[in-house]
Order: sequence, then structure tokens, then C-alpha cells
Amino acid sequence: MSFYDTLQDATAADRAELLGLPLFADALAGRVTRPLYIAFLTQAYHHVKHTVPLMMACGGRLTDDYEWLRGKIVHYVEEEYGHHEWVLNDIRAAGGDPERVRYGRPAVATELMVSYAYDTVMRGNPVGFFGMVHVLEGTSTALATQASQKIAQAVQLPKSAFSYLASHGALDVDHVDFFRELVDRLTDPRDQDAVIHASRMFYRLYGDIFRHLHQEHSSCNSKTAASF
Repeated sequence: MSFYDTLQDATAADRAELLGLPLFADALAGRVTRPLYIAFLTQAYHHVKHTVPLMMACGGRLTDDYEWLRGKIVHYVEEEYGHHEWVLNDIRAAGGDPERVRYGRPAVATELMVSYAYDTVMRGNPVGFFGMVHVLEGTSTALATQASQKIAQAVQLPKSAFSYLASHGALDVDHVDFFRELVDRLTDPRDQDAVIHASRMFYRLYGDIFRHLHQEHSSCNSKTAASF
């Protein structure tokens, strides 16, 4: 069994828990409001903007034995640079305030996930960063394209409001193939353990962002209903 397959098996329960969250079911069913979509994009911005800095930090901490991996990271950086600006453009097209988001603070759940990512790179095994790549790219591949279509129908927004979400569904199919090839070259058990452990942590931490969004959305709906 390849390490990628081992990683998939080792994180299957964590992945199922994330994809089983109510907010994913709502998105796929088109039960999404414009404020909720903007709230999702807001939290996406606050972690997506760290993707390239995290990759650069990871590359800087690798030893000479991992020069091949540093080269892979260069490819990732070229692919990912500027995606946080896509998110801000979508927020603008959806009627939100991109500058307020740019200079605002993330939700606690988002801040903790980003902090854990930096901690993994700077204090632990930097290869563990690819646990975050596994979770975020795998999730977007599974849901982004389908969910973006349902959300667009529900909130009646133009295509220009979905550049980030729609593109990542198709884009990350190739990224997953690239990721599979990359992790299958990780033969050191310590590296493999670091990626598996980080993946399980990021499934939980990324899930907490969606739990936060669902809780906030449910609270707003309850207050609106109570006002009538």
C-alpha cells in the first residue's frame, strides 16, 4: 500500500466527521444565505492568506536531504500565490466589504488553525505541514464545485462572486494527484507519522471553523425569527 493510501485510511474517520457537519449538508442542499456565504469567505481569507507564507517557512526549515521537496514547494507557491485576493474579490462581488475583511480579525477557530500550522512548521516536523494541504485540498476537491453551484442558485449572486470556490473544485483535482506523488516519496516513518498526525488535527481544526459558522448562522436565524 502506498503512503497516500495509508494516509487516506488513517484519516477516514476524521474526514467523515468533517464532511458530515451540518453546514456541508446545507451547502449541498442550497440552504445558504448571502451573509453566511460572506462569513465563509471571510474565514477563508484569513487562512488562505497564510498558505504561501507557510509553504515558504516549511521550505526554509527543510534540510539538504529534502531538496526534492523544496522544489515541490516552489511549484505549490507558484500555484497558490494570490488566491487570498480571489477571496476578497468574491466578497466584493457578493456585496461584502473586502477591506474590512482584509484588516479584520479571524474567528477564534480560524486563528487557532493558522497558529497550529505555524507551530507545526516552526516547532515540530515541517513536513507535517502537508497534513494541512491534505485536508484543505481534499475537502475542496470533494465539495467545492458542487457546493458553489448550489450556493449560487440559493443566493442569486453572479459568477464573479465564486472565483475562489468554483476554481478550486476543478483545480485541486490536479493538486491531489500532485500531492499523492509527493507524499508517496516520504519514506521516513517519522515524516509519515507527522503528516498523519497533522492531518487528523487539521480535520478537527478546519471542522471547528465550520462549526463556528453554523453556530453563528443558527444564532442569527433564531434572533431574526424571535423578532417577528
